[in-house]
Formats: sequence, structure tokens, C-alpha cells
Amino acid sequence: MATKIRLQRFGKKGKPFYHVVVADARAPRDGKFIERLGSYNPNTNPATIELNFDKAVNWVLNGAEPTDTARAILSYKGVLYKKHLEGGIRKGALTQEQADAKFATWLETKAGQISGKTEGLANTKAEARKAALAAEAKKNEDRAAAIAAKNAPVAEEVVEEEVATEEAPAVEAEAATEAPAEETQAEDKAE
Repeated sequence: MATKIRLQRFGKKGKPFYHVVVADARAPRDGKFIERLGSYNPNTNPATIELNFDKAVNWVLNGAEPTDTARAILSYKGVLYKKHLEGGIRKGALTQEQADAKFATWLETKAGQISGKTEGLANTKAEARKAALAAEAKKNEDRAAAIAAKNAPVAEEVVEEEVATEEAPAVEAEAATEAPAEETQAEDKAE
């Protein structure tokens, strides 16, 4: 019987949640399975993967073929690297202690990468929150200034309007006196 390690879909529309299962290759996607190895939730960032590591290694060593997505999940958790090291032990290229040391260093680097990603996501989220708060504070200040200008005493507005109307006729008068002089100069040149 050909066995596959694949995902079994759960969850509602638009919010998938998967169980990682070992099933007969002929069984339908959400149908009968042999053993449940863990779960995979792609809705979180980074994705949440819970996997029974020992069972997964055992099934992979016994010949279960993972699907493409299941292969990516198993690789992410180190199951395929463990299988690779086990093959080296069987061939005599490595000892068990060397393989365990290599796997431990791989796990440390992987944990560092994951923690770095989560810290980076947390930092960007905090920066976005600070920027949003700053923008909101600026908007509130602008609103307060607009309200203060609107509620300012009426007497100041009347004085400002009188000054503006007094300046406007003076500017218009200057423009009127300059315009005829320019016209006469243009007529003299034309003659």
C-alpha cells in the first residue's frame, strides 16, 4: 500500500486549518487516514506548525511520500534533514554522535531564524502603531486649531476685513494709473 504524508483541510472558507496526516494514496483528501502527525495553521504569521517529530521521521524512513506542501513543512521542521543524517549513519559516513551534533546545530540556527523573524514582525508592527498614533495626534491638533480659529472673537475678523478692503482700492488705483501711461507710450511708438 502506497502511503502519503499530506494535508487534510479543516476550517471555514477563507480561514483554512490543516491536519498533517499519513493516508493511503488512493484515499480522498479529507477522507480516511492512517495516522495524524500534527497540524498546520497558515493564518498566523509565521505559520504555526505542530508536528510529532519522531512519528514523522519514522514514517518518512519507512517510505511514506510527502506531497509538495507537506515536504516543505517537514523540511521546515527538520524531518527531512534527520532522514538525510540517518542515511549517512547507515552508509557509515557519520557516527550517531556526529549526526546528533549536526542536527543540534541546525536546530539552533533554525530557532534563531524564527525568533529573528518574529522580532522583526513585532518591531514593524510597533513602528506602524507609533506612526499611526503620531498621524492621529497631528490630525487632532489640526482639528483643534481649526475649531479655535472658528470660535475666535468676531471683532478681530471685522478689523482684518476692514484692513483688507482698505488695501485693495489702493492697489487698484495704482494699477489704474499705470495702465494709461503704458497705453500712451505704446501709441507714441506706433506713430
